[in-house]
Amino acid sequence: MKLLSRLKKLIEKECVQEPCVLLKHTSNAENHPPHWLDEAPVVGGFDGGEEKKKKKSFWRWPALSFPRKATKYNLAKAENKHQAEAGSYRTFSEAPASKVHPVAAEEQLEQDVLGKCHIRSHYKIGSKLGQGGFGFVYEGTRCKDELKVAVKFSVKSPNTPYIRVPGHPKSIPMEIGLTLMANKIPRAPEIIKILDWEDNEDHFIMVMERPMPCMNLKSFVKLHGESLDEGTARNIMRQVIEAANVCVKRGVFHRDIKMENLLVNQDTMEVKLIDFGCGAQMKRFGYDVFSGTKAYCPPEVTVNGKYHAKPTTVWSLGILLFMMACGYYPTEYDLDLISKRSWTRPGLSQECCQMISSCLQSDPQQRIDLEKMHMHDWFKSALHLVG
Repeated sequence: MKLLSRLKKLIEKECVQEPCVLLKHTSNAENHPPHWLDEAPVVGGFDGGEEKKKKKSFWRWPALSFPRKATKYNLAKAENKHQAEAGSYRTFSEAPASKVHPVAAEEQLEQDVLGKCHIRSHYKIGSKLGQGGFGFVYEGTRCKDELKVAVKFSVKSPNTPYIRVPGHPKSIPMEIGLTLMANKIPRAPEIIKILDWEDNEDHFIMVMERPMPCMNLKSFVKLHGESLDEGTARNIMRQVIEAANVCVKRGVFHRDIKMENLLVNQDTMEVKLIDFGCGAQMKRFGYDVFSGTKAYCPPEVTVNGKYHAKPTTVWSLGILLFMMACGYYPTEYDLDLISKRSWTRPGLSQECCQMISSCLQSDPQQRIDLEKMHMHDWFKSALHLVG
């Protein structure tokens, strides 16, 4: 317990990303440590969970100011891609005993914790891929077959949410549960695969596939000059839309679809959605606490104080497409023209501009349906070009 406490303080001390903020219609904000390896998401204590004391803060749409920090998350270096069946899942009511080393280096502290976990007996832990407010991610290798994996270690907070998942007798941490739900058979190749996990008293560990080679979409776009050609953007969007629809059909609301949470294989152009840490189970009557990243937050969160999964996902996909195609976040002027459906941009096809406008309508009821996005003329026009 003491070792985990020291490690938690170390993570919070070293993290230089902006803190997360609670967004509610009441205009209250709660500060949390930032989410791992991302531009800091907004975390609202999760709907139905206990909330802490709040500081007053007001956030208006669309005059927004957002951080634009380079992400650290890059899983790849260069190896063949592997496929494997889902691994065993274990739950432990107590954390293994840990010995505190008063003068241990920061890396040694982390290794001490990982060295005591049961996952360590099945995986070789390698170099650290990145670190964030809730923990850190290491590259790893599965002992039985040398499969390359990513090992995510998360320190629990007093309000870490738990859910019940079919096939598991006990409640498990929300992030693990949602990832398992999204990984149901038949598996969607557009969603990161969870191979193994472990739940301890004060931390949990997830083992996921590590595609080779790959980088997150933000790094990929930057590598291509801050924006992508329309054909590449269309290929990526088609896969992200499929991932979003699979999640919704399986009762999972990701809530944080953004460039940093999408991995791109530069060789095959395969895309994978990662990180369900801000997610929630699907709810019929919507949500009143926003958990995600401010730049992708829809206007109804502050205008109406309530939002629903599908229209919110469509909005975030619209922001994603805009940033891929244009190379910048939409300005207030852009959003005003989009709301009037009169927005265009030189170099983009009419169908692409219409696709963006259909996603970024300020009225959620005026947005395109998530299930119909793949049938938009923008995707049909690509088929005509191929023919």
